[in-house]
Amino acid sequence: MIHKSINIKGRLLNFDEAKVMSIINITPDSFYADSRFRLQTNDTPDILDIGACSTRPGSEAASEDEEIERINQYVPEILKHYGNLPLSIDTFRTSVARLAIEQYGFDIINDVSGGCDEMFELCADKHVAYVLCWPYGGSTADMMRFFSEKTDKLARMGVADIILDPAFGFGKTFEQNYEIARNMSALGVFNLPVLVGISRKSMLQKLLNISAAEALNSTTALNCMLLERGADILRVHDTREAREAIKIVQQFS
Repeated sequence: MIHKSINIKGRLLNFDEAKVMSIINITPDSFYADSRFRLQTNDTPDILDIGACSTRPGSEAASEDEEIERINQYVPEILKHYGNLPLSIDTFRTSVARLAIEQYGFDIINDVSGGCDEMFELCADKHVAYVLCWPYGGSTADMMRFFSEKTDKLARMGVADIILDPAFGFGKTFEQNYEIARNMSALGVFNLPVLVGISRKSMLQKLLNISAAEALNSTTALNCMLLERGADILRVHDTREAREAIKIVQQFS
C-alpha cells in the first residue's frame, strides 16, 4: 500500500483515510449561498479552505484589493474558531497567497489557475503544500500529460508537497467532467494525494435538473464513486455528509 501525506508545519497529514476539506467563501457571490461566511455544520473538517474571490463560471473576479480586504476583514474571526486546523487559501494570486501564509499562517495554496512560476517559487520558499489544478477541457490523456509536466516542474523548483485536482467544472464540457470522473483512478500513477471538488456543482445540477440547494444527495453519491476511484480529499460544502460517505466507502475497501 502506498502511503500519501503532506507536511503541515512539520506534522504529517496522511491520507491512509480520506480527508474532508470544508469550504468557507468570504465572498458575496459564490454559487452556493449557504457556504458564504460560515460552515454548514458543527462537524469539524480535516482541512478548511477559505476563498475571497469567486471563481464560479461566469463570475467576474474581485480585484486584488477587494480579495485582500475580505481576507483581512474575515479571516481573523475565522481563525478564532478554526485556527487549529490546516488552512487552505483558495486563490490564483501570488500576492494574496503570500499574505495568507505570512500574516495568517495558512498551510496550503489551492490555485485553480493551474499555476505559474511565481506561485511555485512562493510554495517552495514558504514550504507550503500546493493544490495543482487542471482547469482545462480535454481528455483523460490531456489531464495526465498536464499533471506529468507540471509535477515535474514543481519538483525541480523545490515544491515538496503537491496535491492533484482534476478541477471538475473548470474549462470542461458536461461530457468531459464525467469522462474524467470515470477515469480518475489513472491519477494513481503519480502517488500523490488527489483532491476532488464536485460539491453541488453544475455537472450534477444539469444531469438531474436541480438547483445547487437540492444537490446534496447527488454530491454524496458522486463523492462515493470518486473515493472508490482514488480520491483522498473531498472538498465540500457539507462536512458531516462527506464524513459519512468516507466511512461507508471504507466498509467496502
